[in-house]
Amino acid sequence: MVERILVADDDAVQRRLVENMVSRCGYEAVVVESGDAALARLMDLEAPAIDAVVLDLVMPGLDGMGVLTRMRDAGLAVPVIVQTAHGGIDNVVSAMRAGAHDFVVKPVGVERLQVSLRNALNASALKGELQRIRHSREGKLTFADIITRSAAMDAVLRIARKAATSTIPVLIEGESGVGKELIARAIHGSGERRSKPFVAVNCGAIPDNLVESILFGHEKGSFTGATERHLGKFVEASGGTLFLDEVSELPLAAQVKLLRALQEGSVEAVGGRRPVKVDVRIVSATNRKLLDRVKQGQFREDLFYRLHVLPLTIPPLRTRREDIPHLLRHFLARFCAEENRVITGISGEAMTMLGHLNWPGNIRQLENAVYRAVVMSESDQLGLIDFPQVTAQAPAFTDPDGEPLVMEPAYHATAPTIAPGIDVPALAFIPAEHLALLSPDGEVRPLEDLESEVIRFAIAHYRGQMSEVARRLKIGRSTLYRKLDDTADKDSRDAHAEQPG
Repeated sequence: MVERILVADDDAVQRRLVENMVSRCGYEAVVVESGDAALARLMDLEAPAIDAVVLDLVMPGLDGMGVLTRMRDAGLAVPVIVQTAHGGIDNVVSAMRAGAHDFVVKPVGVERLQVSLRNALNASALKGELQRIRHSREGKLTFADIITRSAAMDAVLRIARKAATSTIPVLIEGESGVGKELIARAIHGSGERRSKPFVAVNCGAIPDNLVESILFGHEKGSFTGATERHLGKFVEASGGTLFLDEVSELPLAAQVKLLRALQEGSVEAVGGRRPVKVDVRIVSATNRKLLDRVKQGQFREDLFYRLHVLPLTIPPLRTRREDIPHLLRHFLARFCAEENRVITGISGEAMTMLGHLNWPGNIRQLENAVYRAVVMSESDQLGLIDFPQVTAQAPAFTDPDGEPLVMEPAYHATAPTIAPGIDVPALAFIPAEHLALLSPDGEVRPLEDLESEVIRFAIAHYRGQMSEVARRLKIGRSTLYRKLDDTADKDSRDAHAEQPG
């Protein structure tokens, strides 16, 4: 899923021009005709998120300066690029003081607009990533810090938000690297216990003979090597949240004591004489199917039902590929800042291939791949050469139906964009194949459909170089863009016609 750009302008002609330029830059344009409508769209929590705003300063009713002021008062951190026909220094200063990220003068050129949008989105990504790191360290991470545009993840987060308002035990299931601890921290940071400790324990990394000591504590001299008293993770987390990661790996002996602690709200240290009362909210996680472990006799059934009160299953990255471009942007911004590297973005070809990898290590693998690429790259833009794992995993690419794609170098698709950068949306690979002249029912396909398919294939074949596409098709650039607009309008009409009712 590409970034959404909100275009607010009362002039219908200017609105249409900017909308076309935003689309040609590889973004999704959302258009409104007034400041009030722009603010309403930004404040609508049910609507898809807006990534940046192109805002006209002079509009009837609520003008651009008014929108900026209202956004600042509401705490909206969406980057804004203001545009006006009057480029006086006073307007520039006022807009920047009000929170605008950049300023362009009408009529803005497509190259200038794209640079401004890319810089705004990259700056926003870096700001968001730094805020996320700070919130994580302070134990104040919330659901707003989670990067996702996936409908499947939206459903998970909706349940998690409800869980955050109570102390109900939550069990988070999902493959390694999908972000289970991130969800656990967001639940803690969004609830009443956010000012209290968040204590994470990796149950799979604790030696069996030390599990009870680490979880419940021990008294000095209770066993060989116990030279000091240790409180234990339950006591450390009292008043806050205890996150039991990989809880399925706990040995059976420790499961018995954990069950007792959950039932009675107290723990007894190894070598202790009396139980200690604790007030702990339990969030557990596992990369295995916990019910299968119960059936295999490796996990206690009574403990399972104590933990499995509100289950959450985090989908793997390969089932929510629309999140990949946004994750790439944020990781790139963070690692460039950490490594003091100036990298403008990721090439369209690399972005497309990264969007098609299966990522068995999920978000953690994607993060590490970007880290390596930033450190090793010798260019100011990341390309395929900076992601050697792409070549290794290329045979695993499949089409939307799960069938393997036969990829040839001449047909590696990239997004139609004016200049390379991370703002390039991930498109499906277009395999080399003959143009189908007949429809499934054996009739000749309409000329309009054939023309649309040829244009799309040419854009993919020439890697989004629109001048080359127009030259090879022997039409002017303006004609090409008009035909693209006609194609988009037809697709919209067809999609609307297919909707029931």
